[in-house]
Amino acid sequence: MKVGDKMINRVNSMEVRKINRNAIYKFLYKRDPISIQEIAQSLNMSLPTVTQNIKELQERDLIIETGLFESTGGRKAKAITFNSQKYAIGLDITRNHVGIVLIDLSGKLLKNVRKQYPFVNSKEYFQGVGNLVKEFIDESTIESSKILGVGIALPAILSADKQTVNYATVIDFQGGSVKEFCEFIPYPCILSNDANAAGVAELWNEDDIQNVVYLSLNNSVGGSIIIGKNIFSGQNQRSGEFGHMTIVQDGRTCYCGQKGCVDVYCSAKILSDSTNGSIAEFFRLLKLNNEPQKTLWDEYLSHLVVVINNLRMLYDCNVIIGGYAGAYMDEYIEELRELVSKRNSFEVDGKYLHVCKYKLEATAVGAALQHVENFINNI
Repeated sequence: MKVGDKMINRVNSMEVRKINRNAIYKFLYKRDPISIQEIAQSLNMSLPTVTQNIKELQERDLIIETGLFESTGGRKAKAITFNSQKYAIGLDITRNHVGIVLIDLSGKLLKNVRKQYPFVNSKEYFQGVGNLVKEFIDESTIESSKILGVGIALPAILSADKQTVNYATVIDFQGGSVKEFCEFIPYPCILSNDANAAGVAELWNEDDIQNVVYLSLNNSVGGSIIIGKNIFSGQNQRSGEFGHMTIVQDGRTCYCGQKGCVDVYCSAKILSDSTNGSIAEFFRLLKLNNEPQKTLWDEYLSHLVVVINNLRMLYDCNVIIGGYAGAYMDEYIEELRELVSKRNSFEVDGKYLHVCKYKLEATAVGAALQHVENFINNI
């Protein structure tokens, strides 16, 4: 055998080991504590292969033993699971606020704050965001070495490499870069579109759902299209801009300058503007059948069902409604399903329509999950 052949065999062997290690780790990530024997059986690997990889993962503090299973006649098997004690920070940058979350490796939301901090495209603003992140981490008492990074979600269209902002009207950051944040945040930073981030959060650890359309009803309407668990970004990174579909010809003027956009009729602001900006207060008064909330709600739904039906016709998959308004929709989901079914040409019910599972800071959680996903894929 030539020297070159030995090198190739060595590289191939290392690659196989890495593939096996990653497969074992991902298997553990999605399950309750399990024995080495069950891992080997489930993954169709030899017991020595699994044992060697488990040892290596333990040495890297990536998995832990949580105890012993009951004996079935021989030695008690050790219960193995992944170590969730690595963390990621997520930021939701809006026109007027900064939301910050801390999640662990499982995606569990451990801590969150929302600060009023209007966006300004200036060094002082980015320095201020850096200070907010540092204060948040200090208060969380998390070791900095265990923080994977900071995910930053923006109401903006990003470049394909997620490094720069190609289009932004909600915040004045067109042409901006992740570098502005990195200068004052001492951790790896990743940018993401806000609605895409929220869509990722909704599907995290949902093995049975591969394709979904996420409709974000925040103070601006957005969305994401997820196919095979992956974000479909589109030719120009503009997919999911549902807020700028036209639903009323020559209708009200949108902030983008066009007329009749979904955003003008279905943003959360349509509702919360009637209660001094409080979406919670809007829904409290709606429960009491208060006016003008009841009339506003009826008009809001009349437009929303058109949007939802259009999305169902376009993509023929589940539709999840989220955002500030979507978080309050559990109580109204059956009404919504009934209304959308009346517009549907093929289906007699609206069971494809669901309410978001994240009622709080879905966007920031999804931004943080980018670091978790990168970490898991590179074990």
